[in-house]
Amino acid sequence: MKNQLQQQIASLSKERLAGMRRGIEKEGLRALPNGALALTPHPRGLGSALTHPHITTDYSESQLELITGARPGVQECLDELGEIHQFVHRVLTTQCDEELLWSSSMPCVLPTDETIPLGRYGLSNSGRSKSVYRMGLGHRYGRRMQTISGIHYNWSLPGVTSKEYFGLIRNFRRHAFVLLYLFGASPALCPSFVEGRQHSLQPMGDGRRALYLPHATSLRMGRLGYQSDAQATLAVSYNGLQGYADSLHEALTRPYLAYEQIGIRNPGGEYNQLGTSLLQIENEFYGTIRPKRTTRSGERPLHALRERGVEYVEVRLMDLDPFEPVGISADTMRVLDVFLLHCLYSDSPPDTPEEIAELKNNQHLTAERGREPGLKLARRGQAVALAEWGLEFLRECEPIAAALDAAQGSQAHVGALRAAEERFNAPDSTPSAHVLRELTRQFDNDFIAYARSRSQAAREALMQRPWSDEQQRRYVAMTDESVAAQRAIEQADDMPFEAWRERYMAVEQLG
Repeated sequence: MKNQLQQQIASLSKERLAGMRRGIEKEGLRALPNGALALTPHPRGLGSALTHPHITTDYSESQLELITGARPGVQECLDELGEIHQFVHRVLTTQCDEELLWSSSMPCVLPTDETIPLGRYGLSNSGRSKSVYRMGLGHRYGRRMQTISGIHYNWSLPGVTSKEYFGLIRNFRRHAFVLLYLFGASPALCPSFVEGRQHSLQPMGDGRRALYLPHATSLRMGRLGYQSDAQATLAVSYNGLQGYADSLHEALTRPYLAYEQIGIRNPGGEYNQLGTSLLQIENEFYGTIRPKRTTRSGERPLHALRERGVEYVEVRLMDLDPFEPVGISADTMRVLDVFLLHCLYSDSPPDTPEEIAELKNNQHLTAERGREPGLKLARRGQAVALAEWGLEFLRECEPIAAALDAAQGSQAHVGALRAAEERFNAPDSTPSAHVLRELTRQFDNDFIAYARSRSQAAREALMQRPWSDEQQRRYVAMTDESVAAQRAIEQADDMPFEAWRERYMAVEQLG
């Protein structure tokens, strides 16, 4: 496999590598200065969450999502993400009583489940459908789970076929534990997140202000995170576009008794959810990585995939890095680029139900016990030490890092990869270990005090960066344009919501 990988990388031209694109979607809660969830509407100064190209909301009205374009350079992408953050912090500081953008993947102090505000997107049919979808997620999984935040890394390379992208996805899932170990940064949380739920977390100190697992890397990606018993029944195949699309199609059309009992509307006529199938829409399917295709207006994502194939992949397992002002570093992005190229160009045999179960268990083990000395994962039925397997994988990545550096005239990728390898030799150097150290030594086992301090430090660092009048004018113009665009969509609607919902949810729309 190593020789094949080296041959593939050697054949990559400088021009093709220059065509690589990456973009970031970064979620983060708005929190009050005291560390409680902000329950205020999406700030007017940030424009329309429905139509703004860079600033929207995710699940909750209190959960911002900041979006870059697809950029040819790591630093270019990071600079854009920083600029969006700068504008957001200015609005939150001046117009929203100094609300914070929460720097941790695990949430701030949460109110009762039903008090967490759902995202609102205006009066248009498409805007209403987004809110109804979120209402459905709340009924199905609870609202607290949806307040977990992370970073999605969207990545593409010119000339890659759908078949090759699915090979990448299979390999990504096999080696996802590497990223969880290296970059997981959510080993602890506020007790309000699990109030009333069964869990196996341990108390930090007296347990009133923080709960944790001593060797966890990413509780967000463990059993307490985006997990679903209903979705566990899905047997999604990643062996090709046809099989994947068929699996998703079945989940989108298969009735599910528990959701049928919830109903589409309550007795008062208000909507509970968009539909009663196992998945309401495609985005409800949880996964560490997704094949994606840009949709046209009103088009279902599954239809777009079937019609035009995979355009890029969306990596979904990255925690927010609380030690970086924008939640991710340039070196982390460089490792991701190298990692994804390895997944693309390595041999990728078909997956099996047995392997899929093995990989899910590996994910949970790494998320909850990844820094445990001697921890073993399963590889094709054989036990192998996590550290040994991770180092083996990263060493196979070295020619890829060297090729990227040669194409760009730098040493940045080799340096980032070397730092990643060192983390496998020193678990205490990982972000998750760093979080627990700070929590214990500097914040007396108080998760909210720790995360609030990190959030304030991130805001201060970003507010100190240069900000020109031209930047301010540009972002204010985007805000105004987004509000006008939402109004235009609302005025153009020409059918009742129920008719629109039935048409959008129709099986024929799936392609």
